[in-house]
Amino acid sequence: MSVSPETYRLAETLGERCRARGVTVTAAESCTGGGVASAITEVAGSSDYFGTGYVTYANEAKTRLLGVPEALIAEHGAVSRGVVEAMVTGACRDSGADLAVAISGVAGPGGGSPDKPVGTVWLAWSGPDRVRSECRHFPGDRRAVREQAVIAALEGLIAQLEKRD
Repeated sequence: MSVSPETYRLAETLGERCRARGVTVTAAESCTGGGVASAITEVAGSSDYFGTGYVTYANEAKTRLLGVPEALIAEHGAVSRGVVEAMVTGACRDSGADLAVAISGVAGPGGGSPDKPVGTVWLAWSGPDRVRSECRHFPGDRRAVREQAVIAALEGLIAQLEKRD
């Protein structure tokens, strides 16, 4: 599996900074389907800082693997701040990683709604004592939305790592 040059550069930068600081990272992904994990592991030696990733595409998987409350999903939907914050907290807790990212979104072409149109993606980053989340709206087709979400996830991990210093 290959990633774009931009994505690879971000993954490489993340790896260099994780190694330099002795930090580990994990990812909990829904709409990107393992794209963040794929980008990170494209870099040789990534096992030094990436040991576990979660692909929780189904709501039941978010609950079972990451401890996201069913009631939270029922009330706000899988593509929401509360859900990605619960995902990132569960991923950090269960993997033992120092940093984590979680992603849930509507990649398209279907599945959008007036409140959450195609391209809506919630991301959350955790570590060590804070969670930050944001909603992004990415243009383009399914592939473009997913690629932009992976890039945003990696950029956010790098930013979160810088905040640790």
